[in-house]
Amino acid sequence: MPLPHDLLLALTLYAFVSSITPGPNNLMLLASGVNFGFRRTILHMLGIGGGFTVMVAIVGFGLAGLFLASPPARLVLTVLSVLYLLWLAWKIATAAPPNQDAPAAGKPFGFFQAAAFQWVNPKAWTMALTANTLYAPNADWPSVLTVALAFGAVNLPSVSVWAAMGTMMRGFLRDPKRLRIFNGVMAALLVATLWPVLMT
Repeated sequence: MPLPHDLLLALTLYAFVSSITPGPNNLMLLASGVNFGFRRTILHMLGIGGGFTVMVAIVGFGLAGLFLASPPARLVLTVLSVLYLLWLAWKIATAAPPNQDAPAAGKPFGFFQAAAFQWVNPKAWTMALTANTLYAPNADWPSVLTVALAFGAVNLPSVSVWAAMGTMMRGFLRDPKRLRIFNGVMAALLVATLWPVLMT
């Protein structure tokens, strides 16, 4: 059955707060905005929005729950998440400063790469599981789709703020030394997002 208006409002607020606060997606978008600009980061943003919406629906219908119920499978997911995030942090930290008259070296995330990343993103798992537990506890399709669509509507505008902030910082970070420091800080913060995973 459809969610009551008060629960829908609470869900939308939860989706907004969890989507716009720092996490692997937003830190990567901030770095991408700095290194590649807003336009070249659009597919990355769309991939996050689309991929996470699909993930929320799949988690809500219980398919991911079956996977997470297996301790070996959960361990494999944790190890893959840690290794992949460490690799991404290394790529950000070692990104070459762009030539002032040429586009940044390397490539920003594409749509499918960003969508697939949600499945090894610890914050995305936490958000999807929490939202479905709170707002679609019976896993009925109207509630699950409402949760997924709420995130679909809120996520893209929320994450685009981070890419926009990165783009606005490009002028200040045009200096190669500043950019190296910024990328190093972003890499360290990305690694720091693994702390809750490693503590469980």
